[in-house]
Amino acid sequence: MKFYKLLMVVAVFAACKKNNLPAIQPDIITENTLHDTDDPAIWVNKKDPSKSIVFGTDKDTDGAVYAFDLNGKIIESKTIRNVQRPNNVDIRYDFQLNDSTKTDILVFTERERQQIRIFSIPDMKPLDNGGCKVFTDAEELEHTLPMGISLYHSPISQKMYAIVGRKSGPLDKYLYQYLLEPDASGVQLKLVRKFGKFSGKKEIEAIAVDDASGMVYYSDEGHCIRQYQAEPSEGDREISCFGGEYFVDDIEGLAIANLEDKGSYLIASNQGNNSFVIFNRSDRSFYKELNLSTLETDGCEIVTVPLNDTFTNGLFVAMNNDRNFYLFDLTKLFGE
Repeated sequence: MKFYKLLMVVAVFAACKKNNLPAIQPDIITENTLHDTDDPAIWVNKKDPSKSIVFGTDKDTDGAVYAFDLNGKIIESKTIRNVQRPNNVDIRYDFQLNDSTKTDILVFTERERQQIRIFSIPDMKPLDNGGCKVFTDAEELEHTLPMGISLYHSPISQKMYAIVGRKSGPLDKYLYQYLLEPDASGVQLKLVRKFGKFSGKKEIEAIAVDDASGMVYYSDEGHCIRQYQAEPSEGDREISCFGGEYFVDDIEGLAIANLEDKGSYLIASNQGNNSFVIFNRSDRSFYKELNLSTLETDGCEIVTVPLNDTFTNGLFVAMNNDRNFYLFDLTKLFGE
């Protein structure tokens, strides 16, 4: 009887990992990382989009933030190694480094060192004097371990912020929002806000911010997608907690697609179903679900501008649970 029950449990678990959606194959699969991929970010080279870079974290004590070209090949000169468990990564453009200099920046969480890192792109120079500590006022260890991160470039003040999540935290004020302040020695963090509810069920990692609308979304993994204002002056009222009924197990990676002629969408990894759920951002309604052939996807990211002959409409990148990332032209998600 015990063996029969075990077989039933295995069968139920296997069923949860399957879906009946038609499988969509990637255009490019990246080379493998050493350990365990987690989250991607995409830097668009505005001078030559064909030389854009996909960055992806490899979350291990001997971790790295890998750089890939659009053929999925590792660019070693742009890869950041000797990182202690990087989780999530994000990118923004035109950060005002000093009175005369703007630079694109890449940020990522370094969990085991309890800090975030900040690098300029494309020269990959550190701007943070070795790292910026976060959650320094937390008393419990897991409340000090950063995981999710998203940047917010305010269209109102032009200030740059980092919104950071962690391995575990309180049921309220789970996220910390930091202002990135440049000085003569680099970039420092100034805590400006604590906000965000937490169900207490699993954890919060994936965070996505739309700069234009000033909206921040994050995955309360076993519960819902939560929506808040990204501008600190707009207050901490939760706008919505939505979508949880569409997911099997964890709600994971989030990506925002603003399409000029087709509307605006939020894409979320349905990790337990090996699929992606897409919502209309205008009213948070369900749009469609896709099987993009990835397994147990954590992070994902999207850009909506043409890059090269392969990615003529934009690029969607999703982590795959085989130490790599899958790259798709946007037509495979939204059509021509």
